[in-house]
Amino acid sequence: MSSHDLVGAVWHTSTRSGGGDCVEVAGNLPWLVAVRDSKDRDGGTLVFRRAAWSDFVADVKAGGFDR
Repeated sequence: MSSHDLVGAVWHTSTRSGGGDCVEVAGNLPWLVAVRDSKDRDGGTLVFRRAAWSDFVADVKAGGFDR
């Protein structure tokens, strides 16, 4: 996937990020969700199919990654 595929991405940072050490998520793209480091926006982007991202978020909310 090229950066051209992310044209039109609207990036959002969590209001809970505090000092800005967080990730940004673009969820407005069809079929995919993009994630990048808010401190290094040009450092690369992870791209997930929308269904995979939804599964991940559901697991986080359910405590699936709690220690």
